[in-house]
Order: sequence, then C-alpha cells, then structure tokens
Amino acid sequence: MRLASAVIRKLELYVRLSEEERRRVTALAGAQARRVAPRRDLVSEGDAPRHVFMILDGWAARTKMLADGRRQIVAILLPGDTCDAHNYVLREVDHSILALTRMRVAEVDRGELEAMLDNSTRLCRAFWWQELCSAAIQREWTLNLGQRSAFERIAHFLCETFVRLQALGLTQGNSCDFPIVQNDLADITGLTSVHVNRTLQELRRSGLIILTNRRLTIPDLDRLKDVALFTGNYLHLGREGAHLDANA
Repeated sequence: MRLASAVIRKLELYVRLSEEERRRVTALAGAQARRVAPRRDLVSEGDAPRHVFMILDGWAARTKMLADGRRQIVAILLPGDTCDAHNYVLREVDHSILALTRMRVAEVDRGELEAMLDNSTRLCRAFWWQELCSAAIQREWTLNLGQRSAFERIAHFLCETFVRLQALGLTQGNSCDFPIVQNDLADITGLTSVHVNRTLQELRRSGLIILTNRRLTIPDLDRLKDVALFTGNYLHLGREGAHLDANA
C-alpha cells in the first residue's frame, strides 16, 4: 500500500474507504508507476490524452504558455493528486503538466480507472470531491490575481500550500519542503521576479516566514492567514463525505 499511500490519503480527506477499496487503488496506482525527472513535461499542450496521472511522490505544475514564451502556472499538483481524471474524453490536452521535482507517477489506463469507479460508489464520489476541490482552488487563484495585493497573493499561496500538505501529513511541525523557486512564484502570482523577491523579503522582515534551502517555516500560521485573508473553506477538508464512510 505504501506506493499509493498519498493517493489514498488524499481520497480519504473526503470519505473513509474500505480495505477492499484501498486495495483496488493500490493495485491501480502500482501497475504503471514510473519516475519523472525535474523540469520535464508529463503532458504537453496539444497531446492526445492517453492516461490519467496519479502523483505518488513529488510536485508538479499545470501550465499555460503564450506563443511568445510567457508562462502562467495555473495549478500546483501535490502527492496524492490525480491529474485531470476526466481529460481522456478530450481530443487533445489544452495545457501542460511540468514536473517541478523528481516524481513518481502512476500512468493509469482510463478503462481500468472507469472500471474501478463503476464498481464503487464511494470511490467515485471521492474522485468527484477531489475534482470539485481542484475547481475551487482554481477559483481562489482567479480571485488572487484579480483582487489581492502582491503581499496577500504570496502569503495566501504559502498558506494554501502549507495547509494542503498538512492535511496529507507532509509537514513537520510548522515547516515543510518548498521546492518552488522564485520564477515559479512569479508565474503563479502574475508578478515579476523582482516584485516576488521584494515581497518575500517583506514577509521575512515581518517574521511571517522563514524560507531557505527550499524549506518553508511559518512561525505563526494563524498570523499569516490573517494577513493573507485566508480562510481555507474552499479546500473542503472537513470530511464532507463522512456520512458515506466505510466501516472498515
């Protein structure tokens, strides 16, 4: 089960699975697992979708690119995430997925995924919640770009990422790995790298973050949430499917 543990932890943020359902997810994720090097595309815009990717380990970014090379990161994908579970109904992929770190991913056959979901209403709904949560995060990012200041945008993203990792058991106290570099932050927040650098320095001077050697420490998460206007309700981490929990 270890190979698929992140995927199972992610699904169980919404509903507790049975042992048989965990076994099915483990078998599916372990069948076609492979490694991906940092800064390589898992999927390129224009590709014909062939697989659904489950992230077993590592970080990725969903990106859009303009013809002149300008890039926008439109989502960060973390261990346990399933990348576009329904994209195989499309003729071609309309975005790219870039590995930010070394990764292990499962290339899941769409027929096998459909068969698993057809045989388990609980698993099917867990995947629905995951997709709805991804859409909610996308809406929050749109709000960030349209309404929040540079300071609030970066603080909000740091809160969001930390809380997402915390829910998966991937934080250590008030710290977590943070492999996102300054240029990535610029492409996430719609700011220049210079502006990102100034804002990070301001967050440091305010004692809100410690960011060094790709490691993020947040001394007072509640204080950072306050300045970021972060509520976290859109992450839907309140076990919304608890009424469907398996007994074992």
